[in-house]
Amino acid sequence: MASEEESFAVLVHHRGSIKRKTRSGVKFTDKNPLYIVVNRTTSYDDLVRSVLMKLGLEGAKRIKKFFYRIPVTILHDTVKYDCLTIGSDEDLQVMFLCRRQFPEVRGSNRNTTNVATAAGSSSMAAVASSSVPVYEPAAQLVASPTFAVDLNDGVRDEVGSFDVLPNALHGVPPVGVGDGELGDPNEDDVEPETIEDDSGDEVVAAGPALAGGGSSSGTQQYPPYFSSLDLDAMTHEGALGHAVGFGARDAEGNAGLTEFQVGQQFQDKDEALLSVKTYSIRRGRKGIWEVKRYNGPHTCLATSISSDHRSLDHSVISAFIMPMVRADASVSIKVLLNATAAHFGFRPTYRRVWMAKQKAVGLIYGDWDESYSEIPRWVLGVQLTMPGTVAVLRTSPVRVGGQVDESQAYFHRLFWTFPPCIEAFRHCKPLVSIDGTHLYGKYGGTLLIAIAQDGNSNILPVAFALVEGENAESWTFFLSHLRQHVTPQPGLLVISDRHNGIKSALEAPDGGWLPPSAYRAFCIRHVAANFALTFKGKDARRLLVNAAYAKTEVEFDYWFDILRSENPAMCEWANRNDYSLWTQHHDEGRRFGHMTTNISECVNSILKGVRNLPVASLVKATYGRLAELFVRKGREAEAQVGTGQQFSQHLVKCIEANLKTARCFTVTLYDRDNSEFTVAETTPTGTFSLGTYRVSLASQTCDCGYFQALHFPCQHALACCAYARVSWSSYVHSVYQITSVFNVYWMGFTPPILEGFWPPYDGPTVIPDPNRRRAREGRPRSTRIRTNMDEADPNRPKRCGLCRQPGHTRRCCPQVVGSSQTGRN
Repeated sequence: MASEEESFAVLVHHRGSIKRKTRSGVKFTDKNPLYIVVNRTTSYDDLVRSVLMKLGLEGAKRIKKFFYRIPVTILHDTVKYDCLTIGSDEDLQVMFLCRRQFPEVRGSNRNTTNVATAAGSSSMAAVASSSVPVYEPAAQLVASPTFAVDLNDGVRDEVGSFDVLPNALHGVPPVGVGDGELGDPNEDDVEPETIEDDSGDEVVAAGPALAGGGSSSGTQQYPPYFSSLDLDAMTHEGALGHAVGFGARDAEGNAGLTEFQVGQQFQDKDEALLSVKTYSIRRGRKGIWEVKRYNGPHTCLATSISSDHRSLDHSVISAFIMPMVRADASVSIKVLLNATAAHFGFRPTYRRVWMAKQKAVGLIYGDWDESYSEIPRWVLGVQLTMPGTVAVLRTSPVRVGGQVDESQAYFHRLFWTFPPCIEAFRHCKPLVSIDGTHLYGKYGGTLLIAIAQDGNSNILPVAFALVEGENAESWTFFLSHLRQHVTPQPGLLVISDRHNGIKSALEAPDGGWLPPSAYRAFCIRHVAANFALTFKGKDARRLLVNAAYAKTEVEFDYWFDILRSENPAMCEWANRNDYSLWTQHHDEGRRFGHMTTNISECVNSILKGVRNLPVASLVKATYGRLAELFVRKGREAEAQVGTGQQFSQHLVKCIEANLKTARCFTVTLYDRDNSEFTVAETTPTGTFSLGTYRVSLASQTCDCGYFQALHFPCQHALACCAYARVSWSSYVHSVYQITSVFNVYWMGFTPPILEGFWPPYDGPTVIPDPNRRRAREGRPRSTRIRTNMDEADPNRPKRCGLCRQPGHTRRCCPQVVGSSQTGRN
């Protein structure tokens, strides 16, 4: 097993070494390759930064992605490669995982020919491969924690494409680098073309990966007895089998043996079958067929040849992707599919990989169906662990033959929150953001979240609910318990989207959310997205957002007049909603400057990956994630308290910024109580006036709008405090004090009691509602409704996924059309 500190070297070629262009890429003939040492701790950004730094182009150019070439077969002293695109830390870890599973490759010492592409240039974007016999270097490179690169050659002014070849001593296939321009997001998820060797003969991306123990010529030898392997000797009880395939372990417990040998062992029957399947896939065997009947010539033209393998089922894929899913349950299907194709040499369907991931998640985090039955016991266990925990479970009856089954009940809804969250909200800003996010997995549903924010601009989820979807009933269930158990404070502001279910729940007479008990505000991102459905163009949307962010009526009128000049219908659309719901200058300071919900930031920073888990693991994860968050943020606040700070770091930075932007002010006092002022802003020479602002320290207002909107002194109020020789700290809202921030995280969580000590549950067994089961056929569909917020930049031209040129797609690329016509001729 490779260690975490394992390092290996890569070779870098720059664009100046291009020999000639081919259909599948470009070839390089660099006599002095450049070495870079990488290890498991190397991030994608570090790798990109190191390459650009060594080329002297850091800050001037950027690299989009790398191309990792993986050996898939050996044929007549020649190594054939497939391609895996690397564009993130997640993809980089896939490369390391693949490297650990590919044995070393050693061969004769010959010159190498390197191939890569130039993404965004005029060359082809598909990555090709040549015959690359590996060699033994004269001296083994020493791993370094930094990127030790020797750049002796001259480098062009423009970062083009690079070919990165690992040190052959470490047996790692090549990695190519493509540069800068971003392509069409819809064209990124494409397969690389068939890899060709120097002779031009196409090699299907199938066949065994390179394995150790081959001959010195590099030709892989397979024993003749494999085809007659007798598996009857294997047992599934007690004794272990004597025949071991590709997935078996040797005497030292290492996996990845290429051939079956007498004396090798399996842990159980499933591992034996998995090994046989894996061996068959890596050998490229698809079975032998005999023609018994033929009804004449077939006239249809096949448009494509399947690169799938019947033995590459979801069980085999699940066993392979298990480490990646265990490391990150939110890993995308695209990454898993590319890693599977690179490892086995066959490309499975999207749904098969999706099913494999669900199986892996079930094996790691528990069965999807049984997960629902664990929720009642979790409710009892968490309430025993932390008294005061609120968990409300709702079920629906199960009917069998028209009769209610008393022994079972369908899961319907669940609301839960913890005592530290309830206590924390008392010291947060008097506002809460609510939104929902869809669940991913075997069963659908929606996770509703209420998010607060402390005085240091940290987001904090304070309540959760699992419901069937976003509707009036589910939102009423969530908001009623939220108001009752977490947010009873008067004058609270609720920021949300314009969903009719939220509107119905907030306007309920007995819900407690009507003014003056509570007020509502719209998330401006959702308002702008709805606006863009009627009025196209990003300029119009930008004008609407600028008007919403305006802190004074004068500034709002300025942007609204521009919007009216563009199209009067836009103003009519905006006027359908009360200004207090979507503008900042009419909210009376309740927003504290927050114009959007923080659901995306909350999911990404705190709850990442929970939507991919079974429901029991999901609710358990919220306890652990929040416990870790309270410890981390509590230590930060405690350290600031220990240094004698009075206010949060966020407020200190804002005050410092206001002091730096303060210009030439002339302050005039208008009363003897030092509370009413005028501040005239002039040019440095005092020749021209830039405006006059009225400031009231007593009412904490300023004509610029910042003082009353953000609840701490603006630059004009700071000038008045300096003139009157009073401290500005007395005009800061108490939520920004460091003691308030510390009190948010003061309570903390209790270590959970082991499940074996949870109280017994004697109610009906909770089972999932079959109506929430995702479709069993076809490609899994996303339940999320995509809006304009999900669209890419409209100014960015769409490019072909093959040649990266604008104006067409991969299907109608001139390169492909030209190749097809040449073949017919």
